[in-house]
Amino acid sequence: MEFDAKAQLAGLLEWMRTQMRACGGQTAVIGISGGKDSSVVAALSAAAYGRDHVFGVLMPDGVQPDIDYSRDLVEFLQVPHCTVNIHAAVQGVLGELKSAGMAPSRQTTVNLPSRIRMSTLYAVAQTLPGGIVINTSNLSEDWVGYCTIYGDSAGAFSPLGMYTTEEVIALGRELGLPEKFLIKPPSDGLTGLTDEDNLGFTYHAVNEYIRRGVVDPAIKEQIDRKHDVSRFKFQTLPLYQNGLPIVIPDATDFYRPDKK
Repeated sequence: MEFDAKAQLAGLLEWMRTQMRACGGQTAVIGISGGKDSSVVAALSAAAYGRDHVFGVLMPDGVQPDIDYSRDLVEFLQVPHCTVNIHAAVQGVLGELKSAGMAPSRQTTVNLPSRIRMSTLYAVAQTLPGGIVINTSNLSEDWVGYCTIYGDSAGAFSPLGMYTTEEVIALGRELGLPEKFLIKPPSDGLTGLTDEDNLGFTYHAVNEYIRRGVVDPAIKEQIDRKHDVSRFKFQTLPLYQNGLPIVIPDATDFYRPDKK
């Protein structure tokens, strides 16, 4: 079935409004990388809530060569925004680890900036009236676990979490975003490599597998392996119950003078 971006938008925007109300929020706080996902989520949020209720946060780690994409996006959408350079925070944590006698692994240096960016987004959100952090991940990335748990996988809700990369681009076009925000090769912003360099296969291959079940057997094996080992990133935190009953107390009990 051909993807109909126009037909999807009405339901998606209403769903986003419902989610924001459920969170008691007023302002969508979005990390702006200049890539298609953050661009589309920012455009969706402007359409759903009004541009005055969107706040973009640009978070370079030192010098970011493609930061102009982020600046151009917030200017195009005319949304309030700020820039918070995370370099000192990242280097501060790495320096403290080394002072404690630990040698940060490659995985540490790759994932730490993502987690500091998410901490920054929550700091901004809690500084603004009714700030709510919106997740910007898409289905293709999540399917193969290409995200950092408690980093870019976090957020109150995920507007693009059930859309593939190609569907995200279609939504962006329907929203009227310029092509430069939609066709920029996705990268992790950390290692200088594109997502597909790191994965070893294309998102198109992932999308064909997800939507049509069509994929090269060798690539299928890689996708399935990455999918299976990354499910822990998306499940509710497991709790050991051992058959213990859960009793939900009446909230009014906490306010009764005899319940002390």
